[in-house]
Amino acid sequence: MYINLTRAIYFITLMFTLLFTSTSGLATTPVDTSLAPMLQNVLPAVVNIKAQIKITDLNTLREIQRQQQGGGNRGGNNSDNDSSNNNNNNNDDDQNSPPVIGTFTSVGSGVIVDAKNGYILTNAHVISEAQTVTITLSDGRHFTAKVVGMDKPSDIALLQIKAKNLTAVPVGDSNKLKVGDFVAAIGNPFGLSQSVTSGIVSALGRTTLGIESYENFIQTDAPINPGNSGGALISMQGELVGINTAILGNRGNIGIGFAIPANMAKSIMDQLIQYGNVKRGVLGIGAQDITPELAGAFNLSITKGAAVTQVQPASPAEQAGFQVGDIITAINGSEIKNASDVVNTIGFLRVDSKINIQILRNNKSMTLTVALSDPKKRKLAVAQTDPFLYGVALKNFSISSPVFGDVRGILVVGVDSESTAWQSDLRPGDVITSVNQQKVTTVEELKSAAAKADKTLLLNVLRGPSAVFLVISKE
Repeated sequence: MYINLTRAIYFITLMFTLLFTSTSGLATTPVDTSLAPMLQNVLPAVVNIKAQIKITDLNTLREIQRQQQGGGNRGGNNSDNDSSNNNNNNNDDDQNSPPVIGTFTSVGSGVIVDAKNGYILTNAHVISEAQTVTITLSDGRHFTAKVVGMDKPSDIALLQIKAKNLTAVPVGDSNKLKVGDFVAAIGNPFGLSQSVTSGIVSALGRTTLGIESYENFIQTDAPINPGNSGGALISMQGELVGINTAILGNRGNIGIGFAIPANMAKSIMDQLIQYGNVKRGVLGIGAQDITPELAGAFNLSITKGAAVTQVQPASPAEQAGFQVGDIITAINGSEIKNASDVVNTIGFLRVDSKINIQILRNNKSMTLTVALSDPKKRKLAVAQTDPFLYGVALKNFSISSPVFGDVRGILVVGVDSESTAWQSDLRPGDVITSVNQQKVTTVEELKSAAAKADKTLLLNVLRGPSAVFLVISKE
């Protein structure tokens, strides 16, 4: 069939023209995709931080570098040595090397969150062990900061400067974040101030990474590089949703960065402002994720939660009536999805906080009220129940032991360095053969004799080829 090619092209062009011009004015209405308006209000709140740390020996330098690297790679410490007095040719194996004396400079970022009071959030590893901390604002002004406090387990620190005309970024609700939300990371990577990168929220609630003691990270593909530590992760609404802290790998950004959620950072900040420290309460349980296999074994209809695997003696959990096998489903009304949620929720509540914990026991819903205790007070309470042998791990000799039958006594396998037994020179590897001049061969006999003792416990201990007497006294 004959087709007029020119006419066909004309009709196709006409159809596309009519379709394009009739789609809700998209052809004539430009779409604004720039972050500039939002960033204009946020950028002045992100500051540069330089922490000066005096180094007197190699061990101190290594410890600081270890803290700053953490598990994986910290999202941002450029470091240099400002001192010309350092001997960089020291042999690590040379025990006679002269001490390294100089200044180590830790470089990172911070976020102004309260303009009136001059409060700045950053990472604890950026300013840890610092003698002086210098803040440089976006307008070039410099200030010496006061360290209000820091919390190394969560890697959050709070600084304060006295300055006028500051700009603060509003703190958003990080619990409202969703995977796929657009975010911007702002900091000073490689010393390049006020740098902005963008990306999305790649994942939420990242735990067990070995970076911090308390982990609930926001994962993002917004590039984070050395110098970004303590910088801001910003939502498209111009709110602070995270504190950038680490990257995966050791060779710079590979598209996997981590930020501490703003809600977690604010919880720490509030305690640092009010108390100057973070004093965590203890619940006193062990917990495990609910897996499909566990759910089936417990005959549960739920697949989320944390199973209680241990209830420590003299703990708030024991006093509240917790039992092994209880399934924790919520704390203070917040859903518990796994054991990490329990650790993170309890870990950010202060000593003496009263909380309501929802559990399932034999598939029946219950609520237990617990007052979190000071871990030192709990330790003291436990020590009072066993004043002589608290903190000492003991083991009977089994028939498979190479010295079974030749040595009659109890093997000491561990001693808490803060216990009275340690102060009395009891050490792992010792073999206790008598208590108050009575022979003992089992842990049960040893515990029974210790329970009858009054003020002191006289131990006869085999230590290698020789034997010694040790006296443990009640504190």
